[in-house]
Amino acid sequence: MTPTVASPPAVNSREAIEGFPFPFDEPAYMYSTNIEAADIVHDNGVGSWGGRVWHVDEHYRHEIAERARILEADPGRLQVLPHMVQASWDVVEHATDALAREYPQHFSLQREGERLEWTNHLLGLEQQLVLGDESSLPLAPLEWITRQLQEDVELLDERGDELFFDAGILTFGADWSLDFDLGMSFLELHGPVPRVHEMGVIPRAHKFLLRLQPGHDYRRTNWTFTVDRRLDTTTETYDEWGPDRARLRVEDVGERLHLRVEVQHFVRLARSNAVMFPIHTYLLRFDELVTVPLWAQRMRGVINTLPQDLVDYKGLTRTIGPARAWLAERAGAAP
Repeated sequence: MTPTVASPPAVNSREAIEGFPFPFDEPAYMYSTNIEAADIVHDNGVGSWGGRVWHVDEHYRHEIAERARILEADPGRLQVLPHMVQASWDVVEHATDALAREYPQHFSLQREGERLEWTNHLLGLEQQLVLGDESSLPLAPLEWITRQLQEDVELLDERGDELFFDAGILTFGADWSLDFDLGMSFLELHGPVPRVHEMGVIPRAHKFLLRLQPGHDYRRTNWTFTVDRRLDTTTETYDEWGPDRARLRVEDVGERLHLRVEVQHFVRLARSNAVMFPIHTYLLRFDELVTVPLWAQRMRGVINTLPQDLVDYKGLTRTIGPARAWLAERAGAAP
């Protein structure tokens, strides 16, 4: 199921920019849960985004090919503990149903009980399968479906009023490691995040997720900066992308520095009762960002007021200075 590798577009189309999940509603930022219902369509000032859990956009073929390349180089980017097999099938059921319903021009699904006939027109893929029967698929269920999704997918199991990260795929992560975090509890996963513990954010988020019900989906955004259009900034590849942050020059910010936004959904899966986190990563070059004056103004405010502990935690220590200088020169002259 390896698609033909497509070269990434140098820029986002205007449509993609207008649908970008710009995460700042004001020129300041403080870490919070920022959770809202997934079916809300969010106004970003020039367009809108949201309203669905799975998103297919103009970068689909490139990102699917990039995921295939990463998995072939490092199969450990996808791991499923034995008790999470049912949750994996839940992802197959949820994603195929939603994609066929919301993108009928790209996907189609015929279903009779547990028997599915699936067509992915974008990849030229046809598959007949039986939910729960691994022999009906060429790959394990979570790998089979996530090789057709732009989202990373993490799965949490609920045991004894706690959530544990027990399965997932991480090819497009922002400076963390599936291999390191697998098996941790939700509270352990968020141990390094500054400020949130004294603010009580993580315990509240944990209680919220424990109360999550099937059919009531939510989302939040997270953000950082990435040098170049690189989706894979996981810990495993730090030697490839980490040094670029120190080499970034002010004059290169427009073309090389990207605002990286993750839209993270929270979905309770009905059969397994697992909590699913699909994470879609969006990248916006700074010279694209300043084509929207409202965004440029808010981004300048965020950069100028972000507390140092959040600067360090988000990995912005080396890039925030060039970004601040470039925005000061360019933002005022944005069209």
